[in-house]
Amino acid sequence: MSRKPSDEPYIRRMADLLRQGSTLTDLACPACASPLFRLKNGDLWCEKDQKKVIVVKEGEEPRIARSAAMDSLEATIMAKVQEIQNKMQSEQNPEELDKLGKTLSGLLENLDRTRKIKKT
Repeated sequence: MSRKPSDEPYIRRMADLLRQGSTLTDLACPACASPLFRLKNGDLWCEKDQKKVIVVKEGEEPRIARSAAMDSLEATIMAKVQEIQNKMQSEQNPEELDKLGKTLSGLLENLDRTRKIKKT
């Protein structure tokens, strides 16, 4: 089987994945039929398409939308935490600092909950 010159970078990247500890699986990418790798973090990865692949068993609901929503929520909470932190640095009024602290505490609790939900 002859390789096209355009395949060279793709094959090198696949070899790099193996050297980094990824595992070649017996699964193929549904989009390009390239072999899938299991990364150290457990994700399935198509190196040719440079994308994470989600495997959904028959009768199972895909969790892609839920995951994207949780990622977006986490980013929003982190942005708000940064805003509160910036306000706290310049605030002198103890009552306002107390309000900001309570708001920050609530945001951090929600961030923790969001991260726990993402893990399940």
